Formats: sequence, structure tokens, C-alpha cells
Amino acid sequence: MTQADATPRSSAEEPWPVRVVSQKISAWVARLGWVWIDGQVAQVTRRPGTSVVFLTLRDPAADISLTVTAHRDVLDSGAPALTEGARVVAHAKPDFYPSRGTFSLRADEIRQVGLGELLARLEQLKKLLAAEGLFDPARKRRPPFLPNRIGLITGRASAAERDVLTNAKRRWPAVEFRVVNVAVQGPSAVSQIIDALAVLERDADVDVIVMARGGGSVEDLLPFSDEALCRAVFACRTPVISAIGHETDTPLIDFVADVRASTPTDAAKRAVPDLADELRLIATARARLDRAATNLLDREQQRLDAIRSRPVLANPITMLDSRSDQVNSLRERADRTVSHRLDRAATELHHTLARLRALSPAATLERGYAIVQRSDNGAVLRDPADASVGDAVRLRLAGGELAARVTA
Repeated sequence: MTQADATPRSSAEEPWPVRVVSQKISAWVARLGWVWIDGQVAQVTRRPGTSVVFLTLRDPAADISLTVTAHRDVLDSGAPALTEGARVVAHAKPDFYPSRGTFSLRADEIRQVGLGELLARLEQLKKLLAAEGLFDPARKRRPPFLPNRIGLITGRASAAERDVLTNAKRRWPAVEFRVVNVAVQGPSAVSQIIDALAVLERDADVDVIVMARGGGSVEDLLPFSDEALCRAVFACRTPVISAIGHETDTPLIDFVADVRASTPTDAAKRAVPDLADELRLIATARARLDRAATNLLDREQQRLDAIRSRPVLANPITMLDSRSDQVNSLRERADRTVSHRLDRAATELHHTLARLRALSPAATLERGYAIVQRSDNGAVLRDPADASVGDAVRLRLAGGELAARVTA
């Protein structure tokens, strides 16, 4: 059984007094021992007549603060010019005061983080975020051509806010903004910026978010290199434009944002198009369309003129005349052919008729001959012996017929 298990448990029937609870809390806190902590100075209190200095250290990425007490000599030896907003590393031991029920850290060494160390930390954080893919160009999104509303995160009444609003409205007068003013430096800057980013992210009308701040020292721009803020921008679904400091300033947020603007004025240019440029582009496009349509109409008119100038369309009667001449010629040829054939047929018929007449018995009868036929059966009598006395016969002459009877 461990010592913790051997500790008597409290119950409703046997509760612990407040002093016992405070003592146990103090004992558990004391077990933590000495630790190194990193934080941002939110407040420095030097009370006259005392050798103790009170520091309020704040976590830049969370709304958490702790009170640190130190001897004045400890602070003067490690960070003599300590001001609010500075980053420090302290070696401290947590203490819980049962009588007051308060918690604080007692430091025996305080070091102010210098610029070189800050830059080294930022470089290490930059490599870490790059390895995780937060800087990957493939995930960066293009802001919309004409956003419905622009979310702006900037300091209150700052030059950056004025530059973004003025230049954006000059470029596109109808642009709408939702401005969220935050602290852009100091202990509370990171948490306020993250909260403002979440507010604009939830606004369905905001199509792009601009984070703008004027220039400053490396320490002033530290909130925009905070890891929590970089991850919040990376997780943001709305495209983010970063416009922090001047062109030479490169906080880590510039690498995570979808678009990096060199200045707040440049952010306004990237957020909205220029109305004058767009009108010029439209006018140029309309002029090109007009020229293209005019050229097309001219080409088609030339084609129509060329087609109309052809003889068949210039004088359609010419074609009909030529066809009419061909028809008349064919008709004449047909008439001549038919006439020739009729003449030949008539001549042949005349000759045939002449031959028939020459061979016909009627021609012989016209020369005075007669044909004797029996009256009963019409047989031609060629020999007198073929007839008997008293037989009735019929004489056929050229002019008609005669009835006769054989008498001898």
C-alpha cells in the first residue's frame, strides 16, 4: 500500500477542514519542485519600500496567467530593463499559501529572452511548421475575384486599417467590410486575433479575411509568429490575406496565409479589383468584339458580293435564255425528225399503195375485164366447164356487179 493510499479519505460523515485541504494542496504543489517556465510579461509591479517584485506572466497562445514573485536583485541581474510585453524565462518554484488560498511562483533566476534567441526560436518553429505542411503552396486558395464582404482584423484607428479601407474603396467603391479591432501587440494580441479570426470564419458573408498591421520591431511583430495563431490560420476555411509590417518583415503568418501582401495597401489591391482597370478591360474587350464582328460582317458581305456578281445571279435570265434556246433547238430537231419520218412513211405508203393497186384485180377490171362467180357460193369460175346451163352467176365489173344466167 502506497503512502497516498494510506492517506485517510474524506467523506460526508468525516469531512476535511479547510486548513487540511489547504495543507494537502500546498503539499501536492510543493512536490512539483523547481521548473523553468517561458512566458510573456503582462505586468511588472515594483512596490515602494519592498524588495519583492511581482510579475504577471501570460501564455501568448492562451488566456492563462501566473503570478511570479522575485527579489529585486534577481530581476535586476537577469532583466534590468524588463517591460510589459517582453518574453522571459524564469526558474521558479510553485508555492501555495494556505492562509490566503493563493498560488504563485517564487523565482530565483529570471532571464529576458534576447533578440537572437527569439529569432532562433522563430527559425526552429518555422522549420517545424514547414515540415507539417502548413507552408505548402498546394493548399493555398485563391481569394474570390469580387468578394461579397471582406473581414478585416487590425488595430483600432490604426494606419493599417485606414490604408486598407481607403484603398479598397478607392478601387471598388461598393466593397463591404466587417472590421474587428484587436490588440496587434502585447500579451493579449494572440488570443484577440484568434478570437477575431473565429468570428469572421463563422460569418457566411465574409469571403476573404485580411490581417493588417503596420511596421514595427521584431518584438512588436511576435504575435504574428505565434504557433497557435499560425495553426488557426491554417485551419481557416476562408482565404486569408496577410499584410503585416513592411515588405521586409516576414512573420510566420505570412508563410501560412493564402496570400502575402507586402503592405496593407497591397492587401487592398489583392482583395478587390480596380474598377477603373476593369472598365478599361471591358471597353477593350468590347472594342475587340466590335472589330471582330465588323470584320466578320465585312468578309461575309464580300462573299455575298462575289456570289451576286456571278453571271448566274447577276442576270438569271441569261441562264433561262440559254436553256430556252436549247429547248427551241431540241424542239426544231424533233419537229424536223418527225416531219422527215412522216414524209418517208408517206412516200413508202404511196409506193406500197401503187404496188398494191398494180397487183390488185380492181386494176384489171378497170381495163375491161370481169370476174365470174357462182351466185350460190361465190366461187370464181375459171373454166366454162365449171358451169352448167341455167346456173346463176354474178359478174363483177370495175363499176359494179351484174347478175346473169348461163344459157349455153
